[in-house]
Amino acid sequence: MTYETVARFAQTWGLIYVMALFAGVLVYALWPRNQQKFDHAARIPLEEDEL
Repeated sequence: MTYETVARFAQTWGLIYVMALFAGVLVYALWPRNQQKFDHAARIPLEEDEL
């Protein structure tokens, strides 16, 4: 195995891994069941703190 072979393998499969990870995060973020959770998290900074 040469350096070029290992580098090409790492670049190719690294790109595939990152694209799959991005697609998974995108699906999770846009899944309709998660909308209520994200809406609540978006309102947290606007809520008054009770001490």
